[in-house]
Amino acid sequence: MTPHQEPLAALASKPTLASFVPPAPESIICAPSAIFDIAAVDAALEAAFAHASSESDLRAATVQVLTQANEQGRAAIESAVMQAPRNARPATHAYAWLTDCLVTSVLYVAQHRLHPDTDEHEQIAVLAVGGYGRAEMSPYSDVDLLFLAPHKITGWLERVIESMLYMFWDMHLKVGHASRTVRECMRLGREDFTIRTAMLELRHLAGDEALTTELRIKLRDDLFKNTAPEFIEAKLAERDDRHKKQGGQRYMVEPNIKEGKGGLRDLQSLFWIAKYVHGVRDPADLVQAGVFTADEYREFDEAETFLHATRNQLHLLAKRPMEQLTFDMQVDVAERLGFIDHSGRRAVEHFMQFYFVHATRVGELTRVFMTSLEELHVKSEPALQRLFKRKRKTTAGYIVQRGRLNIEDPQAFLDDKINLLRIFGEALRTGHLIHPDVLRLLSANLDLFDDDFRARSDAKKIFLDILLNHGNPERGLRRMNEMGVLGAFIPEFQHIVAMMQFNMYHSYTVDEHTIQVVSVLAQIERGELVEELPVASSILERGINRKVLYVAALLHDIGKGRKEDHSIIGAQIARKVAPRLGLKPAECETVEWLVRYHLLMSDIAQKRDLSDPRTVRDFAKAVKSRERLDLLTVLTVCDIRGVGPDVWNNWKAVLLRNLYAQTMEALEHGLEAINRQTRESEAKKALREMLAGWPVKSIRAEVGRHYGPYWQGLPTAAHLVMANLLKDIKDDEIKIDLKPDHDRDATRACFAIVDHPGIFSRLAGALALVGANVVDARTYTTKDGYATAAFWVQDADGHPYEKSRLPRLKQMIKKTLMGEVVASEALVSRDKIKKRESKFRVPTSITFDNEGSEIFTIIEVDTRDRAGLLHDLTKSMASNHISIASAQIATYGAQVVDVFYVKDMFGMKIHAIAKQEALAKKLREAMDKGARRASDA
Repeated sequence: MTPHQEPLAALASKPTLASFVPPAPESIICAPSAIFDIAAVDAALEAAFAHASSESDLRAATVQVLTQANEQGRAAIESAVMQAPRNARPATHAYAWLTDCLVTSVLYVAQHRLHPDTDEHEQIAVLAVGGYGRAEMSPYSDVDLLFLAPHKITGWLERVIESMLYMFWDMHLKVGHASRTVRECMRLGREDFTIRTAMLELRHLAGDEALTTELRIKLRDDLFKNTAPEFIEAKLAERDDRHKKQGGQRYMVEPNIKEGKGGLRDLQSLFWIAKYVHGVRDPADLVQAGVFTADEYREFDEAETFLHATRNQLHLLAKRPMEQLTFDMQVDVAERLGFIDHSGRRAVEHFMQFYFVHATRVGELTRVFMTSLEELHVKSEPALQRLFKRKRKTTAGYIVQRGRLNIEDPQAFLDDKINLLRIFGEALRTGHLIHPDVLRLLSANLDLFDDDFRARSDAKKIFLDILLNHGNPERGLRRMNEMGVLGAFIPEFQHIVAMMQFNMYHSYTVDEHTIQVVSVLAQIERGELVEELPVASSILERGINRKVLYVAALLHDIGKGRKEDHSIIGAQIARKVAPRLGLKPAECETVEWLVRYHLLMSDIAQKRDLSDPRTVRDFAKAVKSRERLDLLTVLTVCDIRGVGPDVWNNWKAVLLRNLYAQTMEALEHGLEAINRQTRESEAKKALREMLAGWPVKSIRAEVGRHYGPYWQGLPTAAHLVMANLLKDIKDDEIKIDLKPDHDRDATRACFAIVDHPGIFSRLAGALALVGANVVDARTYTTKDGYATAAFWVQDADGHPYEKSRLPRLKQMIKKTLMGEVVASEALVSRDKIKKRESKFRVPTSITFDNEGSEIFTIIEVDTRDRAGLLHDLTKSMASNHISIASAQIATYGAQVVDVFYVKDMFGMKIHAIAKQEALAKKLREAMDKGARRASDA
C-alpha cells in the first residue's frame, strides 16, 4: 500500500464528500441531481481513487470525474435555460451552486486525500467573493475565491491551495484567487476599495466556518463601520470612470450589459453601497430600509432579471465570457429570449428597445438611491452638483434640499397640473437637479397629461420656454424623456422612446439621437462650434426662426419605426403636433416641410454630382427660398452630427458648404446663373493663370485637349495636377499623384493613362486592393486619347492616408494598373463581410434617373457595403459598354449608396426601359456573386 492509499483505511472517521458539498438553493432552474449528483460523483471518485497510486494519479482522477460532472451539469442547466430563457435568477443560482459543488469537491480531495492533516490543528476556510459570493453566476463567469487562514499561510495550507489550483486549471475553470490571513484581509481592505468591495460579499463555502465568522465581524466592526462616505465616493468615482470608458452614454447601440451605463454593474454598485450603509443582506431589504418603494424595488428586480437573462444568452452563444451586445449577438439573443418581428420592426429592435427602457430605469433608481443617502448625510453633496456652481433663487412653492429642487407641498403641486411641466423649466432656470421625491411624484401622475392639459396655452408656453429660452434644452428634454413626461405631453414621441435602429450608422436610440440633434443646435447658438461649423453658425447669428428650427429638430425623426417612409409619416405627425405646441399656421407649414425633407440636403450633397448645374438648380427649386435653405442647412448639419461621434467630417462639411453656396447663388441671381458654359469659362481662366510659367503653345494645348464635363467636374487644383501629369506623357506610362486633401478629410489620387475600356473599374480595383475607401471619383477622356481620373479616398478609419504611407500606396496601385496583380483575383481573400455586420438586412435597390442630369443617366445602387463592391459594379458596367463619368459614394455603416453618372457606348443616356432592366439584372448578378464570395471567405 502506498503512502497515498494509507488514509483510505480510516475513512470512517473522515468527512465525506456529501458533508462538504453545500445544499442546493431553493430557487434553482432544474433538479439538483441533474446539475450535480453528489452520490454519483462520490462513487465515481471512490472508484477512481481505488486505482490511484500517487498524488498525480489522484489529481488526474479527480479532474476527470469532476470535468465530466461539470459538463453534464452545465448541459442540464443550459437545457433548462433554453426552456425558460427569461427565468434568469434560478439559472444564475444553478451555475453558482454547480461551481460550489466543484470547488468543495476539490477542497475535499485536496484536504482529506492528497494532504490529510493528521494532527487536525490546521485551519482553512474557502470563501466565494464578488459576484460568485452573491451566488450570481452566468455560464462563463469567473470563479473568485478567498483562501482564508487564521494567522499565517502554513506549508500545509500552501500544499492544499496549490493542489486545488492545479485541479481547477486542469478542469479549465477561470479562477481568481487570494490566500490571506484575517489580518491581511483587514489591511488590504483598508488600502484597496476593490478588495474591500469583494469582501463585502463573502460567502462561506467550506472549511472552518468560525474563521469566516471572525472575518465578517472584524470587517463589520473595524473596517465598514464609520467609513461609508469614503466607500461611497470611491464607488461613484469608479462608476464614473467605468461609464466614461464605455462611451458615457446609456443609449449606445452596442452596449456593454455589465459595465455600461444602466448595466448590471450599476445595480450591483447600488447594492454594495446599500449593504455597506444599511447592512442589508438581500436587495428586497431595500424597501424595508426605506431606500426604495415597493414599485421601485420591483423595477430593480425586473431590470436585474432581464440583464442577467441577456448575459446568460450572450455567454452561451459566445461559449466564453461576453458582455458586449454586439450587432451580430443582438439578433441571436433576441430570438433566444422570445422576441419576434412585428409592427414593421425586427425582433432585435423590439429586444433592444426593451433593454434601453430597463437601462433608463436603472439610471432613475440610481438617482433615487443616491438622494436617500444624501438625506442621511452620508454624502456631502450630489456628485453632479459641482458642475453647476451658479444657482438662482427658487420661486414660491419650491425649495432646495441638499442641492436638489424639491416642492413644499405635493398636494398643492398636483392641484395645478401645469406644475408637472413647470418643474422642468424651474430646474433649468435655477440650475438645480430635480429631487427624486419629485421624480417619483411625476412618474405616479403621468395620467394627468390629457388632451385638455396639452391644449392649455400656459402648457405650450412653458414647453417652448424649456426648448428655447434656457440655453441648454437638451438637459430638460432628457430628464423629461427619462421620466416619461415628454412622451406624455407629446404622445407621438412615446413611440420612439428607447427605439433602437438596427444598423451600424446610428450610435444612439432614436429619442437620444433627437436630443443630441437639439443639443448640437444649442451648442451652435451658444457659439461653441464657430470654427467647426462656420456656415451654420453664421446663419444663426444672422437670425432665423428659432421656434420653427427647434420644433423641427425635435420632430424630425418622430415617424421612425413604422413600415412607411419615416419622413412622410413624420411630416403627417408634425402637421398635428406643431399647432398643439402653439406655432402659427405659416410656422407649422415650415416645420412640416422641414420634417418631410430633412434628408434632402444630405442626400443631394452626398449622392449627387454638385458640379452638374442641374443638381443645384433642382435643389434650389425644391427649397424655393433663402429662409428654407437656411433652416434646412442648420437642421441637416445638426442631424448628421447627432448620429454619432465619428460621423461628421470635413468631407461632408465641404459638400454641404458647396451645395449651400451654389444654391444661395441660384436663389439670389436666378437659376440661369448656374450653367455649364459659365463654369467651363471660369475653370479655363483659372488654369491659364496657374500655368502662367508655361509656354503659350503648351497652355493652349492643355486647355484645348479636354471636353466640357472635365472643366465643370474638377477643382482648379486638380486641373493643375492633371496638366502636369499629362505633360510629355508617353503611351506606356502610368502617372499617379497622391496628395492629402485635408479640407475634405481624404486623399486625392489623380491618374493619367492611355484610355481603354474599363479604366474606371481597374482604378477601383487597384484602390480596393490597398484598402482605400472611395468617397468620390471622376474619370474623363481627353481629345487625344488619354484617361484622366481623380479619386478621393480614405483609409479604413475614414481619414486621409498618412503622408508616410503614400509612396507604398502609389507603388501598389501602379503594380495593379500594370497588370502585375489582377484585382478581381486578389480581392477574393480580402473582400469579406465581417461577422459583426453579418446580421444586418440591407436590401438592394437599383434606380435609373434621366432627369437629374442634362447629359448623363444617373444610376443609384443602394446595397450592403464591402471592399470589392465598387470594382464589381464598375467591371459589370464596362463589360456592358457603359461609360462612367463620375461616382459618388455615400456610406451609412453597413449600407452604401453608389451613384454613377453614365452614358452608353454611343455617348447617349440610357432611356430604353429594356436596356435599364437588362443592365440592372447584370449589376445584381455581379453583386450577388460578390456577396456570396464575401460571405464564404
